[in-house]
Amino acid sequence: MQPLVTACSIVLVMSLAGCAQTPPPKAAGATVEIVPVVEPQGLPSDWKQVATSIDLDRIARIGAAWNDGLAEARARRHDGEIQKEGALLDPAGALPRPAVPPGTYRCRVIKLGVGASGRGRAYQSFKPFTCFVSVEERLLVFIKATGTELPAGRLWEDGETRLVFLGATAARPGIPAPAYSAQPARDRSGVIERVGDFRWRLVSPWQSKDARIEVMELVPDTPPPAPVVAPSAG
Repeated sequence: MQPLVTACSIVLVMSLAGCAQTPPPKAAGATVEIVPVVEPQGLPSDWKQVATSIDLDRIARIGAAWNDGLAEARARRHDGEIQKEGALLDPAGALPRPAVPPGTYRCRVIKLGVGASGRGRAYQSFKPFTCFVSVEERLLVFIKATGTELPAGRLWEDGETRLVFLGATAARPGIPAPAYSAQPARDRSGVIERVGDFRWRLVSPWQSKDARIEVMELVPDTPPPAPVVAPSAG
């Protein structure tokens, strides 16, 4: 696949997944330009034909990641923060029609659980960064453009309430991310769900060293105007 390029205040080049099958293991006022990428011929329509066995297992156990992450956060007295986020941190909060419209988004990460180390904070919330969603032939593409972790990849349809994200993480801004499955340590997977009007989440289970589950909130960088309701006759 040719690299996908976005320009913010700096140029970020994210080379997205090559989709080869592999055995088991805000910037305010920014000018955004997304150059489409030519999709490889013969790309499978089913994400399960693309995902590695590790990511198949991660996504299959997403319910356990939710349970463990929330339980550990609540045990350390973070129930108030969880309740404040509403549907964002509700495992059953997914709504129909999960496709994310192309555009620029503010993406805010919350991490739940203490991770494999068993130490550290069980609830972590970070400031918003800049993300993009674009269209690449028949698939949506997600890119996180700023921050310390920079995942980028494709979004695959998977039922009525979620999309599956398969991608990889760049080492730092300005250099290409490896193709999906080329460097398993950098692979990134998860599901995108709609949890409200103009509000989505990217949920990544069992991938962060310091959390059970990572939830990234996506809201439009410039929310659309409120609809105008015509007055009733009378």
